[in-house]
Amino acid sequence: MLRRLALGLYDLPPALLALTTLFWAGNTIAGKLAVGEIAPFQLVFARWILVAGVLWLLYGKELRAHWPTARPRLREIVLMASLGFTAFNGLFYLAALQTSAVNIGILQGAIPVFVLLMAYFAYGTRIGAVQVLGVALTLAGVVVVATAGSPFSLFTLGIGPGDGLMLLACLFYGFYTTALQRRPKIPGRALFTLMSIIAALTSLPFWLAEAVISAPPWPTPEGWAVTLYVAIFPSCLAQLFFLRGVDLVGPGPAGVYVNLVPVFSPLLAILILGERFAGFHALSLALVLGGIWLAQRRARSG
Repeated sequence: MLRRLALGLYDLPPALLALTTLFWAGNTIAGKLAVGEIAPFQLVFARWILVAGVLWLLYGKELRAHWPTARPRLREIVLMASLGFTAFNGLFYLAALQTSAVNIGILQGAIPVFVLLMAYFAYGTRIGAVQVLGVALTLAGVVVVATAGSPFSLFTLGIGPGDGLMLLACLFYGFYTTALQRRPKIPGRALFTLMSIIAALTSLPFWLAEAVISAPPWPTPEGWAVTLYVAIFPSCLAQLFFLRGVDLVGPGPAGVYVNLVPVFSPLLAILILGERFAGFHALSLALVLGGIWLAQRRARSG
């Protein structure tokens, strides 16, 4: 019965993509819970080693079968995995040291806008006046949350370091999502297995540098628990569900579901971490979600 349920779920894009965003929102909470329990690049390296090992056991044979197709595009795949998995997660956990989970969740609303702009420059995807307004609104929402409700302080104080790191992480994930539109024609499971191996390898130098520079202690039991969560849910299941969703409905419609991350993340931060949801958070969230909705509307002809 469980097998039949799982197979049924694997053919339901709305359920797959909604769960994906819920797991990614949970990563925001995990990033805050990791503070003081496991160092950022300890977490990134351990996360991808675990994921790569499990996926190789499950799908290694499938990856080997499709290797001739993937190999000519290896340089692109390495870049996708390095920016979308290693760099994004490293910056994400570094940002968690310096800003709130509510901020991190809302700032992830910038990802669909980055994807829209990158698709325009990379593939010539049309952007209409309504979409430009949506981009402007989303960016206004990002500025509001990144300046704690005082947007004019941007000119004097700038953006806080944690929020700045999170925006850079979103930029990298936007590149990864945009590049998925022209990924190699191999099954999502095989591609994700390959990218997880690359992410484990490319995160190793950062982990070693972190060990030399800051000499963090060995992870606590709570740190290992966070690692298991992010390896199973935001890393493994969410990525597989997202790639499957892209296969079923295409990258554009699948990307719309990313809009749920800035909704789920603040809710989880309030319920689990007890973080405060201020008035400027509400204003920012309204601007971000409204802007995303406009930005993803099809441009009208004329």
